[in-house]
Amino acid sequence: MRQANVSIERLLQGSTRGGGRLPVAGRTLSRRAPRPDTILETPLTDTIPDILARIVARKRAQPAPGALRVEQWERQAEARRAERRDFRAALSAHAPAVIAEVKKASPSKGLLCADFDPARIARAYALGGAAAISVLTDESFFLGTLEHLEAVRAAADVPVLRKDFTLAGADILEAAAHGADAILLIAALLGERELRDFRETAAQYGMAALVEVHNRPELDAAAASGAEIVGVNNRDLSTFEVSLDTSLRLAAHIPDGVVRVSESGIHDAADVARLRAAGYTAFLVGERLMKSPDPAAALRQLVTP
Repeated sequence: MRQANVSIERLLQGSTRGGGRLPVAGRTLSRRAPRPDTILETPLTDTIPDILARIVARKRAQPAPGALRVEQWERQAEARRAERRDFRAALSAHAPAVIAEVKKASPSKGLLCADFDPARIARAYALGGAAAISVLTDESFFLGTLEHLEAVRAAADVPVLRKDFTLAGADILEAAAHGADAILLIAALLGERELRDFRETAAQYGMAALVEVHNRPELDAAAASGAEIVGVNNRDLSTFEVSLDTSLRLAAHIPDGVVRVSESGIHDAADVARLRAAGYTAFLVGERLMKSPDPAAALRQLVTP
């Protein structure tokens, strides 16, 4: 694998926060001050037609981290390298493998869990047999924090994915510094070269990368970048509509040897069986589990024929 030449200067220069323009799924976003959030009052799908564009605009409006902060993250990331858990191996060791998601809210559903305790939820997921746990850390739209990531990792002995909108190399260091075992890279936001560079940067700190796609051009870019774990998101990030047909349509085009993950819209064992028949071996499930009064039982039901 080609090694990325990571430096503080490069990580800072690569940041898309705080200025410039960023292409997103065929559009170009300019820097604008975002409107007040409505996540606690009204699901954003009721008010915002293109949620992904809105999320990225908010991310880009945040100040870029300074050199001292990035240097601190780099030291912490390196110090935690030895304790990384193998995300890819965990997905390959389970059949089927469930990546159980911890999130307090979502733009499509609003508040999911009023009595939100990340550590308690993580322990329930581990008891239910989760292969890994995904933690939403975006604050504005999912009410997540990096503290949730730290709490989940301390509570469960499975790999933890930091699920957020990675736009710059500094985001990777931040994830590594806070104990993530894997990061999310969204092909709708990143070009082929960025996907490769970010994945290789993550690998330098012992982290895996789940490369998320929504259509054939994004899948082709992910494959060309050398992605080893590909997640097909059944949720359209522009409208938040969900259809398992997205995973079924793209299944035949995922290269051999790649760990295949189907994400979103998975509600029961029949959905899992249908996707397994199409070649998927791992499944990212969030709302179905977060809304259950017994997450461990709900998880077990997903993998029981």
